[in-house]
Amino acid sequence: MIRLNLLPWREEGRRERKQQFQRQLGLMAALGLSVVLAVFVINASCIGLQEERNQLLSAENAKLDVHLREIQQLQQQIAALNARRAAVERLQSGRSYPVRLLDELATRVPQGVALKSVKQTDKLTLSGIAQSNARVSELLRALNTDVTWLGQPELGEIKSANLGQGRDVKKIVEFSISLQQSTPEEKLK
Repeated sequence: MIRLNLLPWREEGRRERKQQFQRQLGLMAALGLSVVLAVFVINASCIGLQEERNQLLSAENAKLDVHLREIQQLQQQIAALNARRAAVERLQSGRSYPVRLLDELATRVPQGVALKSVKQTDKLTLSGIAQSNARVSELLRALNTDVTWLGQPELGEIKSANLGQGRDVKKIVEFSISLQQSTPEEKLK
């Protein structure tokens, strides 16, 4: 009978399988490391690309901010110019108002009435002297006619006074009338 000893052969097979397993394990570890490294490199390049995009966007935003400031300054300048233009137009349209007012007053003031002052604020205030109360009422009626831009006259104050001295003393009436005013152009529109 022949006796064969298979132990060394089996052990050698085990050793080979163990080495093959270790090689495969090393190969898998290397492959896993290379995959992790590849993912890391890809992520790093994506992050770098995104940072470049962010820097580009930040630079463009800074440029746009400069342009927006310039636009705001231009809008402020335009608004200031429009305000100036409107003021000039208002002045131009109101240029003839004092002339028209004085012309109306000259035609409406009756004989026996003299105006001492004409003040123009938010209201038009006329103060003067008259020979009698009847002359003041005549003036009020004359001012209350068809001139719509002069408004409704209101008698503010009326008092009698003396003009002159000695024998030349004359009785007169001092009065104050206020009128709500608007520009003639507003009423013509």
